[in-house]
Order: sequence, then structure tokens, then C-alpha cells
Amino acid sequence: MGKIVYLMGKSSTGKDTIFKKLLEDKSLALKNIVPYTTRPIRGGEKDGQEYFFTDEEGYGKLKEQGRIIEERAYRTFHGLWRYFTVDDGQVCSREQNYLAIGTLESYVKLKDYFGADRMLPVMIELDDGIRLKRALHREMAQESPRYEEMCRRFLADSEDFAEDKIREAGIETRFCNDDLDRCLQQIRQYIAENTETG
Repeated sequence: MGKIVYLMGKSSTGKDTIFKKLLEDKSLALKNIVPYTTRPIRGGEKDGQEYFFTDEEGYGKLKEQGRIIEERAYRTFHGLWRYFTVDDGQVCSREQNYLAIGTLESYVKLKDYFGADRMLPVMIELDDGIRLKRALHREMAQESPRYEEMCRRFLADSEDFAEDKIREAGIETRFCNDDLDRCLQQIRQYIAENTETG
């Protein structure tokens, strides 16, 4: 049975970079599960790559159709932003290994939907000081920096990734991204050891 490798961690731990590197690794043969969001697209992002970008109307239609697997809503300094996973045919094979990225909360909901035996959690960690520096650097590079939102997300991470929640989710293995190459090597080995086609 194929696995859904689920990448998660606090903001600015390097998840996006690791996600892209894992997708590029042909030996892992992972197929991307693209989530949806109503937040504005950032510089360098492409619709259908990092996210499917939609609006409240698009979200409402999917909700009405009963196709939303899991969802999170954040009241940001720039309005309500939704992030959600849709049953849209992306996960169509029980033999294929997939790769998804999200939060601890979304991981738990996908585990409930697809079954614990289908899920392979990959928790990325990094020192808070380094994360804050990375977040600030990334935000400064945006055409319209959103510093208030950056700070809100940073503070919310402490609650969202509390140790008791990590334990309740059944996550035992974690990967420290203080050295990208070493972290990637450890994650690749972990995926290969825990998937049938790895």
C-alpha cells in the first residue's frame, strides 16, 4: 500500500525547500498533493504548484459539495485566510506514494480520513531564533511585506505544535533542519525504509 508522506513543522523551518527537493528525487517517486488556500499568492508562487489559489466563493462551492477533507481558518491582520485539502482526485491510487505539506492539525485530519496506515509523518524542527531570522528575511523580500502576519504565525506555532499535541498525533520521529543536506539525507532514508516502493 502506498503512503502519504506528510511534511509538517513550524513556519520557516525550511519545509518548502525540503518539499521541493523530495519531489525532485526520482528515486522516491512521490506525487504531490496540492492543498488549497484563499490567501493572496506570494511572489514566486504559481497557482497549482504550492497551492490552488481560490476565494471565498470557490471555497464555499467545494464545502457545499462535501469535498473538503480538512480545513483551517486563520484571522490574520489582512483578513480571513483559509487553507484546506480537497478530495479532488489527486489521491487516486493505493499503490502510489504521495507527498503533502501542512500543519499538525491537518495531518491528524488526513490520518482520520485516509487511515493511519496510509500516513507517514515527517516533522521538521529548527531553533526558534533561526526560524525568526528566516521568516523576517523572507518577508522583507516580498513586494508588500506583511510583518504583522509573520509575527502572528510565529507566535501561533507555539500552540499549534505544542508537545502534547505532537504526542497525541502519534509522531515519534523528528528531523532537525540545521543542516539541509544532512536533514534531507535522513528524511530520504526514512521515507525509503517506510514505503513499499522506496
